[in-house]
Amino acid sequence: MTYLAKPKLHHPTLACNAIGFTRRDYEGKISTLCAGCGHDSISAAIIQACWELDIRPHRLAKLSGIGCSSKTPDYFLGQSHGFNTVHGRMPSVLTGASLANRGLIYLGVSGDGDSASIGIGQFVHAIRRAVDMTYIVENNGVYGLTKGQFSATADQGSVSKRGVANSDSALDMVTMALQLGASYVARGFSGDKKQLVPLIKGALAHRGAAFLDIVSPCVAFNNHDGSTRSYDYVREHNEAVNRLDVMPPRAEIVVDYAAGERIDVPQHDGSVLRLHKVDGGYDPRDRIAAMNLVQQRHARGEIATGLLYVDPDAVDLHAHLGTVEAPLNSLEADTLSPGAEALARINAALR
Repeated sequence: MTYLAKPKLHHPTLACNAIGFTRRDYEGKISTLCAGCGHDSISAAIIQACWELDIRPHRLAKLSGIGCSSKTPDYFLGQSHGFNTVHGRMPSVLTGASLANRGLIYLGVSGDGDSASIGIGQFVHAIRRAVDMTYIVENNGVYGLTKGQFSATADQGSVSKRGVANSDSALDMVTMALQLGASYVARGFSGDKKQLVPLIKGALAHRGAAFLDIVSPCVAFNNHDGSTRSYDYVREHNEAVNRLDVMPPRAEIVVDYAAGERIDVPQHDGSVLRLHKVDGGYDPRDRIAAMNLVQQRHARGEIATGLLYVDPDAVDLHAHLGTVEAPLNSLEADTLSPGAEALARINAALR
C-alpha cells in the first residue's frame, strides 16, 4: 500500500508554522509497518520536530539503508530529497552528499541490524569524521524484516520469541558514539514523544555529528519453530508463489514520566523495559560522565534516556577539511579544476 499517497486535502483549521506549512505537509506515504510498531512513532516525532523547526522540506535530505527502520523515510517528509542505499552503506552515501552540497540538512535513518552489524564500519567512520548530520538508529534488538533474529545490540541473556537465550555480548551504540567523538549524543524511547521530539529538534539544529539511539520495540515477528507461517514450514509443505506472514495488531506502547524518574515498561512479549531519564541537574557537556552514566545504568538493568552528551563548540567535516562555504555542486568547472599551475603550487606546499 506504499504506492497510495495520503489525501492532500487539509482541514482549514490546521495550525501553520512560521513558514505557512501545516503538520500534514511534512507527512509521507501510508506506512506498511506492523500495527503498533515503534518506528511509526519515531516518524511522527520527526514530522513534529521538522514542523516546529520551520524546516522547508526541500532543504532536508533523508537517507537510509535496509530494514524496517530504513523503510520509514518514505513515511515522512514526502517533499524532501531521499536516497535509499544498500545494506549498511547509508553513512558513506550521506558523507558524499554532504560534501557535495553543504546547503542541505542531512538526516540518516538506520536500524540496529543495518548500523551495528554489516554497516558498523560505515557508522564508525561517519561519526569520527564529524559529518554534519543527524544519525538516528531505530533500535529494537532484532532483525524485524527477517523475523526476529538477535541483532548485535540485543542484551546478553535476553530471550527470543522461541525461548532461546542470547549468548553474545551486546554493542552499545551510545557508548561507541561517545568514544568516536560524536558531539551530540542522546537516547530516547519511541513511546515517549514528549522527550523524543525535543531530542530530534536539538539534533537537527546541531552542527556536527549528532547521534540518536531510539529504543523502538518490534511488536510482531513470526518465524519460530512450530509456526505454520515460518519459512522452513512453507518450504517443506508447499511450493508457494509467495510467502506471507500474519501480523496480529498490537496497541502502541506509550509512556510519560518526569526527569530523574525510572519507569518499567511492559512489552508485548511479557518482558520489561526499564527506562531512567537523566535528572534536571545533569550536565551533558562531560563526555566521560556520560559514558560512566550509561554503564552504571546498564549495570542496574536500566536504559538511560535523554540528552547524554553535547559539545557546544563542535565543528564538522567541512571545517576539518577547510572546504569553501559555497556547496561544491554549485561551483563551475574552472573553479573545481584550476589547472596545472594550481596543482604545482599544492604539490610544492607538501614537500
